[in-house]
This record gives sequence, C-alpha cells and structure tokens, in this order.
Amino acid sequence: MVTCSARIFLIVLAAAVCSGCAFGSAPLKNTPHVAATPVAGQLSVAVTPEPPVGGVLPVYVSVANGANMPCSVVPNQVFAIDQAGERIAPLPPAEAARQAGGAGELRAALESGAAGGIAGGALGAGVGALAGAFVHSGATGAAIGGAIGAGEGVFQGAPAGQGRADQQASIQMTALSLPAQDVRRGFSVGGYVYFPKGDYESIQMLLVDQESGDTEVVSRPLR
Repeated sequence: MVTCSARIFLIVLAAAVCSGCAFGSAPLKNTPHVAATPVAGQLSVAVTPEPPVGGVLPVYVSVANGANMPCSVVPNQVFAIDQAGERIAPLPPAEAARQAGGAGELRAALESGAAGGIAGGALGAGVGALAGAFVHSGATGAAIGGAIGAGEGVFQGAPAGQGRADQQASIQMTALSLPAQDVRRGFSVGGYVYFPKGDYESIQMLLVDQESGDTEVVSRPLR
C-alpha cells in the first residue's frame, strides 16, 4: 500500500514532468507593424528595426505598390548599409534562428532550458525519497521502477525541450520572414529580413518590374 507521503510526492512528480515539457515563448514579439500604404504612381517601402535577438537584427520591411505595373519582391536583394557604405547581405531565416540561439540569448531556448532544469533539480532531490517510500510501504518492484523511470524520463526530456524550442524559433522566424512574391497594384506585402547584429545606416532594397525586367533601388534610413 502506498503511504500518504508517497502519494503527495507522486503529485509533485507529475507537476515536475509537466514543467519539463514546457515550451518557451517565441523569439520575436508579436508586435503590430504599420504596413506601407500604396501611393498612386509609386512604390512605397517602410522599414522598422526590432531589438536584436542574440547576434541577429530583425528588420520588418513592408512594400506597397501604387504603380501601374506589378513588381516582384526578392528578399535576398534587401541589404543593410553599414557606416562604411558597404552592403551587408541578409541571413536566411533558418540560419538567423541558429545564430540567435547560438549567442545564448534566444528566449525560447533559455526559458525551456530553465523549465527543464527546475524539473530535473526537483526530481534529483526526490526520486530516491519516492522510491524509498515505496520500499517501506511494501510496494512492488514495478511501482519502484516506475518512480525511477519517471525521473529519468524528465532528465532526458530537458535537452529535448530545448531542441523543440530551437525548432519553434526556426519555424517562427521562417513564417514571419518577408516572402518572395509579386505585388500587384494596390497590394502590399510585409515581413522580417534578418541581418547580423551591427550598426547600420539604412536599408537598400531592389524591386523588379515584372513587365520590363528593370530594377528599382529603394533606400530607407534605419535610424
């Protein structure tokens, strides 16, 4: 028969297991962005830099087409211009997620790691006590094994939780990135472009006229 103290500890154990499975919050805040407004006869571009995440600077870019001809947005043709006037190429979203997490400042990974650490610490202190309670209560070997197995499962789940957080970050940063697409008259498109963390003066963007194939260079200050 399981004692009252063992039952209580089972409840604590279950809570710890759940905390070990926690997912961290997304690395990019759900911040509303003002979309560029189409202006008759021209292309409108608006840029909004976000606070750096690890070693990555996210910049929200919005394009609105008020011209008669449709244009194409090409995300890898959006550049950050540094103080020396050099063009810095953007990072692919998956690489941006990796670099943000590699700097140790990706909130999703840190929060999931902390949750796993708390669960692991609680179990490290109490799994032995729980097994002992089972022994003194005359519980079967299956019950004792279950208690120890539950503890080991959370220990193994902590790094898995961090892996899930990293995957979540990559998915989110890809989903919110500026898409490569055609923008027809009166339409607008927006999304994030990611750059290595740095001190930049402006953003330079190349837009393609679908009919003529010509490119138009649009620059916007980043400060």
